[in-house]
Amino acid sequence: MKTKAVRIYGKKDLRLEEFELPEMKDDEILARVISDSICMSSHKAALQGADHKRVPDDIDVNPTIIGHEFAGVILEVGRKWKHKFSAGQKFSIQPAMAHTGTLNAPGYSYKYIGGNATHIIIPDAVMEADCLLPYNGEAFFPASLSEPMSCIIGAFNASYHVPPGNYKHEMGVKQDGKMSILAGVGPMGLGAIDYAIHHERKPKLLVVTDIDDSRLARAECLITPEKAAEEGVKLVYVNTARVPEPGKYLRDISGGTGYDDVFVFAPAKQVVEQGDSILGFGGCLNFFAGPTNPDFKAEINFYNVHYSFTHIMGTSGGNTNDMREALRLMAEGRINPAIMITHVGGLDAVIETTLNLPQIPGGKKLIYTNIAMPLTSLYNLKEKGKKDPFYAGLHEIVEKNDYIWSLEAEEYLLANSREI
Repeated sequence: MKTKAVRIYGKKDLRLEEFELPEMKDDEILARVISDSICMSSHKAALQGADHKRVPDDIDVNPTIIGHEFAGVILEVGRKWKHKFSAGQKFSIQPAMAHTGTLNAPGYSYKYIGGNATHIIIPDAVMEADCLLPYNGEAFFPASLSEPMSCIIGAFNASYHVPPGNYKHEMGVKQDGKMSILAGVGPMGLGAIDYAIHHERKPKLLVVTDIDDSRLARAECLITPEKAAEEGVKLVYVNTARVPEPGKYLRDISGGTGYDDVFVFAPAKQVVEQGDSILGFGGCLNFFAGPTNPDFKAEINFYNVHYSFTHIMGTSGGNTNDMREALRLMAEGRINPAIMITHVGGLDAVIETTLNLPQIPGGKKLIYTNIAMPLTSLYNLKEKGKKDPFYAGLHEIVEKNDYIWSLEAEEYLLANSREI
């Protein structure tokens, strides 16, 4: 079977190609990818090429398929896995296969599996790691977004606190505590806010910062303080660029005691240092945003480390149980990852989008891999619809849903767009 896929050959060297997949083995699964959301991690891999820890050294001769936030439909199942999977099943993939003892992952390390492809072969290692997850939802895009949501859930689970007088780490964010999400109104930040106010261990106070009024306004419209209050959470949005002493201002909001949990969602020195400055006694700072610079550094107050027992940790991705929790919360309607999406496009939009991701404003960029379509903002559909009835129809659907992506929008797109 032929597939079309975006493969990486080196630094900033991504190519959309059509090639033949090898014959499927008895321990493999053939699948059709439907959707993939583009992650900043893919941008980093595209910039670093073989220097990236998950990308093989020989991609110049054995290129790998990029994209790791994907969902699709199983077409054929090898004999080894017929007891567990069947043709026609929808699926999601957890790319962090920790059991292998390596950093190898779909979307970085494999020749025949990755999210930015029309068809893939899922290798035995994915099933052995229990990382092929059946998905029963109607729309495909939530399954794609279950991977980034699992990263958020993993961060909340990995944070920890140590009660005074003992050495036992209590895992997870502090229940009924004070939490701040810094640089927190990007796509992943929105997911974190949504999860924080619906999490079983939710905070009493959640302060979210950014330095852009328009991004903050959109976040406050999507997740209102009133909605958070219904869940027992006081939600405050702050533009730290508009206050003279941001650290002091944020501590004052906390009542002067600082925060139990601080999440840093931007790899910026000043944001890390601000996060450190607002930690309360025994506070945990989770450095969530991975930098592209391997020499990235920031100053930390070690006086507070010693006397206030503050601590710093970081997470990179979630695990399979985190993804299962994401899928469960979506199915229950407790979280809505659609608020993360601001752009949609086809497989032919992947290269430009991946290489330029930090410069493209907005939230998540959702790719439907079997269609041809330029990357398009949901807020630009009306303008494009003046010349093309396809976009006019899509705009009508999105507008009535407050510009939030939906099952109806996905079904319209898949039924009316041009095949790649």
